[in-house]
Amino acid sequence: MKLSDFDFDLPQSLIAQNPPKNRTDSRLLVPRSSIIDASFHQIADFLKSGDLLVMNNTRVIPARLFGAKATGGKVEIMIERLLGENQVLAMIRVSRAPKIDSFIVLENDVKVKVLSKENGFYTLEFETDSLLELLDNVGHIPLPPYIDRADNKDDLSRYQTVYAERDGAVAAPTAGLHFDDNLLESLKQKGIDHCFVTLHVGAGTYQPVKTDAIKDHIMHSEYFEINQATVDRINQTKKSGGRIIAVGTTAVRSLESAAKSGELLAVKEETDIFIYPGYTFKVVDMMITNFHLPKSSLLMLVSAFISRERMMEIYQHAINKNYRFFSYGDAMLLERV
Repeated sequence: MKLSDFDFDLPQSLIAQNPPKNRTDSRLLVPRSSIIDASFHQIADFLKSGDLLVMNNTRVIPARLFGAKATGGKVEIMIERLLGENQVLAMIRVSRAPKIDSFIVLENDVKVKVLSKENGFYTLEFETDSLLELLDNVGHIPLPPYIDRADNKDDLSRYQTVYAERDGAVAAPTAGLHFDDNLLESLKQKGIDHCFVTLHVGAGTYQPVKTDAIKDHIMHSEYFEINQATVDRINQTKKSGGRIIAVGTTAVRSLESAAKSGELLAVKEETDIFIYPGYTFKVVDMMITNFHLPKSSLLMLVSAFISRERMMEIYQHAINKNYRFFSYGDAMLLERV
């Protein structure tokens, strides 16, 4: 397959710039024999008792920082991942690249030492006893590049799932943004429970595929964890005839990575799994996901799940019906072909 097979024209007006007033106010597209246009708060109508939602409980860190070099040049730091107590891997936006062993001074006068640079990423060391506390105090929520505004105080909570607890993501697992505590509880009362995996979403999730031949694309790597309790819940659900419903592409990638041997295993490791048409799914039966960027690896994952032809049909329907796209946009509930 070629990269052009995954392109489509999207009106700029459909790119959501803000979240809906309430999380569950999002629309929900459900492809059946015909396409159903529903609201996300109705999702239980399309699930059944015994189904299991698998959610990514990563927490988005305030990963965008502003400061200056010793020479006075302004610097923007975008953290890609946490490396240790006070070290990070990051991209730096600056007029002239900082030298190794030089310092960047943040807005609150905290110094950041430039340790090294490799493949466009810098390793930085912060002079602080608590990096996460520092980020919470002076960092900015790293909104995606297609949201054309500065972050605000509402993004602190809305660009975060209600069940986020594991610090480390620099992009939200956006399919989970549609759930609130009341919806999760009502689903549980109807026999539709949930469990968690952790995948720390990196900034690479926004990068378009650039190779014309899809199979030549090399995925960015992200850290993920699945514990034994989650493995046991999934296996028991399948044994009982329930369906595994991945909430987001990050949950899909985590589950399929952990089952690469053919058996779902508890793991803590890096994954660079690239799922595109022709892939055989081992764990996931259904998926909740937002609408993705043209020519993106996430669009290819969805195409592998429901077929490229069906994906293109659904996306055209969403455009015609003015669905909201991308991170703060609407959602789909898809069933594997």
